[in-house]
Amino acid sequence: MNSAAHELDNTPDQPHSEAKKQPIQTQWEHTTAQELDAAIPGCIDSIGLLSGPANTIMQLAYPGVGHGVMESRVESGSILLHPIKRARTTLSYLSVAFYGTSEEKLAYRRAINQAHAQVTSTAQSPIQYRGLDPNLQLWVAACLFWGHLDVYEKLRGPMSKADQARFYEFAKPLGTTLQVRPDMWPEDIDAFWQYWNSTLDTIVIPQDVKQWLMQLVDLRFLGPVISFAFGSPGRLLTSGFLHPTIREQMGLPWGPKEERRFKRAIKLLATVNNRLPRTLRQLPGLALMWDFRRRLNKGLPLR
Repeated sequence: MNSAAHELDNTPDQPHSEAKKQPIQTQWEHTTAQELDAAIPGCIDSIGLLSGPANTIMQLAYPGVGHGVMESRVESGSILLHPIKRARTTLSYLSVAFYGTSEEKLAYRRAINQAHAQVTSTAQSPIQYRGLDPNLQLWVAACLFWGHLDVYEKLRGPMSKADQARFYEFAKPLGTTLQVRPDMWPEDIDAFWQYWNSTLDTIVIPQDVKQWLMQLVDLRFLGPVISFAFGSPGRLLTSGFLHPTIREQMGLPWGPKEERRFKRAIKLLATVNNRLPRTLRQLPGLALMWDFRRRLNKGLPLR
């Protein structure tokens, strides 16, 4: 590891002495994609990509995260300018966080930190933020966990309390792979829901962020052709996968008609997805994990 990457790996959000007492995690238990699916079948199916725009909206609803992405000077990671690359980076991160080795997690941490270190507020920003802030990353990771659980339950029915607790343990690296220290991640599933609900109750989406996020709702960020062809079903799926609190703040209409259409779409998706063998259900994630390992072994850029 070079010195610059080492510094980024350990950028503290507090005084150095306190950071030493609560270091950023560097070792994780290794669980394979097959083992995860054996424990809770379907918990990391790649069909969750359909909820990607909704989950991104929820992440960016948090103060600091939205403006950080809107104002980011890292153009290579912009969802508006490079949507495919951004989707690849995000899904690769999810794969590494869920079933990468400790060495792979650390390698991706260094790569992402180099980008996040460039995300900082300016004098003109309406709110102060920085990409390496673990509090912002904690919310993003919480959204990713909630999103996986929400997709699972929409396609397969309620997850038992025991499986929720088990999946929560598997999902902790969603935050700790980056800057979230282990002591910051809620201790158990009950503590998570306390954090989630209390944080969700405080979120008010700024008007400029809301207007920016509307580009994700109707797929405008994918260009006029795709937006025209798939904007309506995309809007339905995005609205349906949003938490009701965020959906209401976004001003998206939702009533019995939308609910029926969404449930019909989910029933069709579940009928197809849930009958597929594991490797097909996880294929996009497995393919990107293979590509990540190829890049890592060849010394190529990981993002």
